[in-house]
Amino acid sequence: MKNNNSRNVLNSTSNLTHELFVLTQKRLKNEKKSLTKEEISKLKALNSIIVEGIEIIKGESKPPLFKNRIYYMKYKSFFNQKRITVMGLGLLGRGLGVIRFLAKNGANLIVTDLKTEKQLSSSLNKLKKFKIKYVLGKHRLIDFKNRDMIIKAAGVPLKSEYIVEAKKNNIPIEMDASLFFKLSNCKLIGITGTKGKSTVTHLIYHILKKSNSNVFLGGNVKGLATLPLLEKVNSNSIIVLELDSWQLQGFGDSKKSPQISVFTSFSPDHMNYYSNMNTYFKDKSNIFKYQNKNDILIVSRQANSEIKKRFNKKIESKIIISKKRKFETKLLGEHNQENINLAYEVLIKLGLSDSFIRNEIKKYKGEPGRLELVKKINTVSYINDTNGTTPNAVIAALNSFNKKIILLAGGSDKKLKYDELAKHIQKRVKLLILFRGKASDDIIKLLPKNFPVFVVDSMKKAFEIVKKNIKKNDFVVLSPGSASFGIFKNEYDRGEQFIKQVKIL
Repeated sequence: MKNNNSRNVLNSTSNLTHELFVLTQKRLKNEKKSLTKEEISKLKALNSIIVEGIEIIKGESKPPLFKNRIYYMKYKSFFNQKRITVMGLGLLGRGLGVIRFLAKNGANLIVTDLKTEKQLSSSLNKLKKFKIKYVLGKHRLIDFKNRDMIIKAAGVPLKSEYIVEAKKNNIPIEMDASLFFKLSNCKLIGITGTKGKSTVTHLIYHILKKSNSNVFLGGNVKGLATLPLLEKVNSNSIIVLELDSWQLQGFGDSKKSPQISVFTSFSPDHMNYYSNMNTYFKDKSNIFKYQNKNDILIVSRQANSEIKKRFNKKIESKIIISKKRKFETKLLGEHNQENINLAYEVLIKLGLSDSFIRNEIKKYKGEPGRLELVKKINTVSYINDTNGTTPNAVIAALNSFNKKIILLAGGSDKKLKYDELAKHIQKRVKLLILFRGKASDDIIKLLPKNFPVFVVDSMKKAFEIVKKNIKKNDFVVLSPGSASFGIFKNEYDRGEQFIKQVKIL
């Protein structure tokens, strides 16, 4: 009898909910007010949530559908009609993904970028169907006033006058990945470090995805915006995020850190952006700074040493220092053994078995642009390590081969020191080809005057020199140790041009 009464109450509640929806529509109609499409979709979603909640209690529906509806309501209502200025569209796809997501969800958008309409044409063409105001080739202070939110791209200067203006007007400053974290209720695995973070991120994601379909990749990944993942995730999802120091600024502003954090390494980088190593570390430390006692921080020995030296507050989370296990792998270099060990610690903590993890590590081929074997032609191996953008990364690449190589390196300046790299070049490089730029000038100054070095202003010219000098069993390695700007659009363009030249040999 009690069950029947409960069921009757539930059915009545369901009917009342539906009636409320219908009556609301009628009343608005009688008062000669019309509902917008967005208002209608919200009311429908609310009705669906309540009805579906009742079905769950009655045992007629599964919870995941209910959770997804809650996410729908949460982010839809959060962005609808919000006046948002997006600082940075760019060409890599992340800005594009964020802007498209915001436009779809009813945001009132101003998109501003220092690049011109012509330079951004490939991104702009994909946003044609949306009503967006663009301010291109410049930024304007007026676009950072009277707004509900600013979403800035990675790499916006710390003391940008436009961000200062927004803060002066009490406008929240957000970033893609950290805003996603605020609005979701997922488990986040965040990976940072001067080098190694990409390999560790993709390895964790690759292996987790084999055992759990509810796993997503985001953060500092080419062409991939994190915020649109709100359309796909629920509270049971696991998100694997590669986080650079700039993205971690957003986590610092939000006072949030991932539940599982990995710190791979810490050494000089982006010194053209940061005033010193302490300001660089301050952003990096946001990966663990706001963790609690239930969270986990996994570190290499080198990163642990740097954290102890530079962070003088108590770390609340449990710290795990990765061990030196040996793994059978297709990945080149001793440094990748360390990267694998860091990924292994995460996967074990998530409940995967040792045998499963090791078997997947054996099969994993690595990611493009990270000691990637592009092709072997007549015993000559061509290696694309375009993501090796620091001197330490190049040293790791050089140490991955047991013979002298032809190295393609250099480019624009990040105010890094090349003394140690110059020593390794003299030991391990038989011919050095440098791309024109301040970093290349700095490297040349550190080499003997008779060292075989060429300076070029294109990948095509670099390969003309390669063709004249290659010998049997040589390794031709692109590992720049510097930024790409000047000759190339970005590091991905640099890698793609390398691959193109290899293919036409």
